[in-house]
Amino acid sequence: MGKSKKGKLAKLGGDPVSRSSALSEQILENKDVRSKGRAKERQRQDEDETYVDERLSRKILEQARLQQEELETEHGTSRSEKRPTTSLGPTRAEESDDEDDVAEQEDKYDYNIDVNEDDERALERFMAHNAPARRTLADIIMEKLTEKQTEVASQMTESGQILPELDERVTQVYKGVGQILSRYRSGKLPKAFKILPSLRLWEQILYITEPDKWTAAAMYQATRIFTSNLNAKMAQRFFHLILYPRVRDDIAEFKRLNFHLYMALKKALFKPAAFFKGILLPLCESGTCTLREAVIVGSILSKTTIPVLHSSAALLKIAEMDYNGANSIFLRTLLDKKYALPYRVIDAVVYHFIRFQLDKRELPVLWHQSLLTFAQRYKEDLAKEQKEALLDLLRAHSHMGITPEVRRELMNSKSRDTEEPMAS
Repeated sequence: MGKSKKGKLAKLGGDPVSRSSALSEQILENKDVRSKGRAKERQRQDEDETYVDERLSRKILEQARLQQEELETEHGTSRSEKRPTTSLGPTRAEESDDEDDVAEQEDKYDYNIDVNEDDERALERFMAHNAPARRTLADIIMEKLTEKQTEVASQMTESGQILPELDERVTQVYKGVGQILSRYRSGKLPKAFKILPSLRLWEQILYITEPDKWTAAAMYQATRIFTSNLNAKMAQRFFHLILYPRVRDDIAEFKRLNFHLYMALKKALFKPAAFFKGILLPLCESGTCTLREAVIVGSILSKTTIPVLHSSAALLKIAEMDYNGANSIFLRTLLDKKYALPYRVIDAVVYHFIRFQLDKRELPVLWHQSLLTFAQRYKEDLAKEQKEALLDLLRAHSHMGITPEVRRELMNSKSRDTEEPMAS
């Protein structure tokens, strides 16, 4: 006797179904409907869709690169021609977002600064002719190195310990870093340079790299690093001893400022106190600030947000120092930011203008423009006596197109000690 079909079906894991049952009844009785083969096939398809082999990846990237080069050729100079890569680091695609922002802004940067020759000659009459000769960055570095070489080996620090001498290996490393920075265009910087702000003798080591030979791009990267990693006092020293003379050297030689140095000044404003004490105020106090230098630095001030306390302190210092012509540009730029200034700063600016009443020299147009800006922005913050003193000043020094506007602003505005305008 043969085995029953029921037993065969049980061995195969199936359910005994009578042949007479309809298909619908069979489906209802067998509720677990599984399609294992289809699921496996779909899974294999998904895996195939997400996987791209190495050869195809190279072809895709190569085509993308060729298309990008074609687009750049059609619309202008290619990125690789404008900023060639070096062996110092990766390609432009692997650099930081900050460098990409620099590249975007470089296309918008106007290298040609229009300077009025009449204004330039007028400002030269107010420069300090007996001022000491301007020191270049190379002069400052040689002076610092000479000072270090002439130090006595037993010189003691404040803690009573002998000043350590730099290891010869450290000196050789940073001389090599200096050679790299003298050729730097883009890419990553040496790690030895990035850790420099954290070293106790960073200033002494910095001079070993010969900053006067750095490229403008290296100076910008150095400013980024030192601005981010030094406190305000130490950043001020870097700005005053390294960045400030380099900027003046570049303007004096090329009659304009390199874009990377321009961005370095802008980056330095992230430490506003250090920027004012290390760059702006020394520029005003030098007595030799040219109109071109004042216009370039003033444009950076106008495009950057600066806290009111730092700007107020800078206004107070500039208003109290001796006038040299370029001060008018910085005063007008800071006054145009429309800060709510303390009365002490406003009084100092008023006195700054009033003291010219006995000056017999012909004042430049920039001086009249700064006075007009001050009257427009702070006319209602002036006391009545201050307005009367400024009106007397206008009788001594007048400009055909500007003085009537200044007088109108003062006469038709309220004073801080009275609600009635002077014209009434």
